[in-house]
Amino acid sequence: MTDWSQIVEDHGPIVWKTAYRLLGNGADAADCFQRTFLAAVELSRRQPVRHWPALLRRLATARALEQLRVRIRERGRQTGLSESDSQDGRASPLEVAQASELAEGMRIALGEVDPRQAQAFCLTQLEGHSYDEVAAELGVTVNHVGVLLNRARATLKERLAAFAPHRVNETKQEVQP
Repeated sequence: MTDWSQIVEDHGPIVWKTAYRLLGNGADAADCFQRTFLAAVELSRRQPVRHWPALLRRLATARALEQLRVRIRERGRQTGLSESDSQDGRASPLEVAQASELAEGMRIALGEVDPRQAQAFCLTQLEGHSYDEVAAELGVTVNHVGVLLNRARATLKERLAAFAPHRVNETKQEVQP
């Protein structure tokens, strides 16, 4: 029989970190945390689990991305600056606001990327896993991980183009009286 309290104690921080990093909101991360472990229970009933950390990271990433997609559909909901961002004395308020806007744009863009590509991106770029580790977690080849990442980056670059600094037109325009 599976000792769930031990699994939650051992691997809960990994799940929380993954969910919070993608969602950027404590309440959403808590919901994702619960749904991740519920999915793990259901999966463990169907088949034995070989590597709990990998499974839970993968489930947390998938659940967080699902939640981001829901956010995109609703579009009316916006998150403000987090408390830790607003208390950062090293950055100007403008820099904090721009960083917050970019982070929210990244969350939205990740929700629009193909789920497999988003998982590969999150596991390599946000969690710091190697291509070999991601390939093992997703059940694909290392080369396929590279393809997924390339496609994810291209899509994210296109989606985040709105956050690039605007270029000022260098030619003078005369105002007609």
